[in-house]
Amino acid sequence: MKRYFLIISLSILISCNDSNPTNTDKAYFTTWEHYLGDPERTHFSNLDQIDTTNVSQLKLAWSYKSGGLQEGRTTQIQTSPLMVENVLYGVNAAIELFAIDAKTGEEIWKFSPKSKDESGLGLNRGLNYWKSDGKEPSRIFFSSGPKLYAIKLETGQPISSFGDNGSIDLRKGLDRDPSKLSVVSNAPGAVFKNILIQGTRVGEGPGSSPGHIRAYNVLTGEILWTFHTIPQPGEFGYDTWPAEAYKKVGGANSWPGMALDNDQGIVYIPTGSAAFDWYGGDREGSNLFANSLLALNANTGERIWHYQMVHHDIWDRDLPAPPNLVDIVRDGETIPAVAQVTKSGHVFVFNRITGEPLFPIEEKAYPSSKLIGEKAFETQPLPLKPAPFA
Repeated sequence: MKRYFLIISLSILISCNDSNPTNTDKAYFTTWEHYLGDPERTHFSNLDQIDTTNVSQLKLAWSYKSGGLQEGRTTQIQTSPLMVENVLYGVNAAIELFAIDAKTGEEIWKFSPKSKDESGLGLNRGLNYWKSDGKEPSRIFFSSGPKLYAIKLETGQPISSFGDNGSIDLRKGLDRDPSKLSVVSNAPGAVFKNILIQGTRVGEGPGSSPGHIRAYNVLTGEILWTFHTIPQPGEFGYDTWPAEAYKKVGGANSWPGMALDNDQGIVYIPTGSAAFDWYGGDREGSNLFANSLLALNANTGERIWHYQMVHHDIWDRDLPAPPNLVDIVRDGETIPAVAQVTKSGHVFVFNRITGEPLFPIEEKAYPSSKLIGEKAFETQPLPLKPAPFA
């Protein structure tokens, strides 16, 4: 809850500073239109009216009870809200989408989807916003259960021309029987032009859904391209799995979100473990593209480069956060970089155009598995710099 209300406070401050920034020479961010601040996922705002000298003088301007907590139950809110044109969009504990006036806290509308995430954990981490092209209405993309909705900003109602009367079913388009799949989306993807690139959360046990990355037309919901994170015959990486593993193995999904370089048209996607998580006897090999950072052409889904942080994961070491796109100055040269953190507390840093590691990475020998039928991978990569943070 603390994280949620902290970000709401940030959004309030952005709204209050909209009309009268103290330094007109600076480009002030007066909106928060992207998950984690911007497509690069920098979590950054350059607002500076509130700092260590005056933060103690802050007083409560308003409060808003988003609701959704069932009596007798505990839950959590993980959503990082958006703020677009002085309206704050968030998700409550019942996975209901709401819009409130960021200046007053007054509720404008609330959308309660029919399709619910039955886990009861409130696991919706954020939203995607697409700005109107002048012909079609602006929209918020919001997920609940297996459905991804396109919601009109002004009314809070699904846009009927998108998908099936306003939503698409994330279980469809995975080359398996949708009725037997469990697929939700707990983190927003990335919007590039008129393309919504989306990851999913799937199960971690036997029979789990595959975690393929899909790109949708933001206006119609049509699938534009699919990247098979468990490669199919003829695709790069197919030989890192047993034959026909793509028909039964699941996971290798992108559940934490992704980052986007709009100028280069490259989307950077971290993936999770293959299922099931704690045993790999049925999937001998390095298992591309599980536990990998993917750099894909945002227009076509074509792989530009990849790096696998864990080979043949049997420790549930999926990548836990979107990568951060940063610039690194080395010997006077500015290098466009992408940094990816891991569950083990390491940071892998690459030239985000070429995929070249910017710091040495060593393949270290690891002990074999003691489980019957399982063969652990002989080595694992660990960056020598920067130092682990955990």
